[in-house]
Amino acid sequence: MLLLTPEKFTDYELLDCGDFEKLERFGKYITIRPEPQAVWSRKWEVKEWEKRAHVRFVPKSSSAGTWKKLKDMPDQWRMQYAFNKTDVICFRLGLTSFKHVGIFPEQAVNWEYIYNNIKTIRKTIDQPRVLNLFAYTGGASLAAKAAGADITHLDSIKQVVTWAKENMELSHLDGIRWLVEDAMTYVKREVKRGKKYHGIILDPPAYGHGPDGEHWKLEEMINDMMKYVSELLEPENSFLVLNTYSLGFSSLIIKNLMEDHFGKRGAIAECGEIYLQATSGVVLPLGVVGRI
Repeated sequence: MLLLTPEKFTDYELLDCGDFEKLERFGKYITIRPEPQAVWSRKWEVKEWEKRAHVRFVPKSSSAGTWKKLKDMPDQWRMQYAFNKTDVICFRLGLTSFKHVGIFPEQAVNWEYIYNNIKTIRKTIDQPRVLNLFAYTGGASLAAKAAGADITHLDSIKQVVTWAKENMELSHLDGIRWLVEDAMTYVKREVKRGKKYHGIILDPPAYGHGPDGEHWKLEEMINDMMKYVSELLEPENSFLVLNTYSLGFSSLIIKNLMEDHFGKRGAIAECGEIYLQATSGVVLPLGVVGRI
C-alpha cells in the first residue's frame, strides 16, 4: 500500500495538528483551521499556536464561518509549487467563508504523478488529452498543462473555475479548456461521443450538487462514475488518478473499484493513503488515492 506525502513543497508547512485543528504555513502566513481528522491532542501548547498564527478560522455553522486575524496580513496572497527550475505553478490564496484558502497542499503528490506521466506519454504522443473532474482551483490542471497536456478542467461552481483561471494566468500558462458542468452528466455525454483521454483525474467530494442541482453522493455514485471513466480512458499510454477525502472511506474500496473497472485490461493499479508530516512530529491522514 502506498503512503504518500509531499517532499518538496517549500511554500507549505504543516506545523502541528490536534484537538480538531491544524496549524499551517502557506507562504509567509500561518493559519489555524478546523481539521476533523485530528482527533488526538495537539503537540504544541495553544499559546505557541497563537504566537505563530496570523489568522484563525472561527466556525459559525457546519459549513461556514469567519476569520479572526491575530496579526496583520492580507485577505489574499500568493504561493507557488516548483516541479523543477523551469516549471513552476502559482496560486492565489484567499480567506474564504468555508475555511479553505484555495489549495489542498497534500495533493502535490498527485501533481507530481500527473506531471511525470504526461512527460512520459509525450515521448510518443505530442499533446496528451487530459480530463480533470471536480477540479476545484486547478492544481492538477496546472500540473498537466505545465507538462504539455491538452487539458479540460471541469467543476460545478463558476466562482471556483474563475479562481482556477486566475491561477493559470499567475502561472504564465494558457490554453486550458474550462467547463462549469456536472461531472456525471459530462462523462456520460463524452462516452456517447466516443471521446478518449490519455489521462483522467478525479477528486470527488463526499457529497455535492451540480450547477443545475444535480445530486452527487460519493458512495452511491462512484461506481457508476468509474464505469464511464473506464470507457473514456485510452487503453495504452494513459493514466488515472482517483483521490477521495471522506471519513471512513478505505483505500481497499478504491482498490476494488480499480480492479473491477480496469483489471481486465491489465492495468497496473496502486492504492494507498496521502498524509502530511507535521513539524511537531505528528502525522495527519488526508484521504485515500488510487492510480493506474
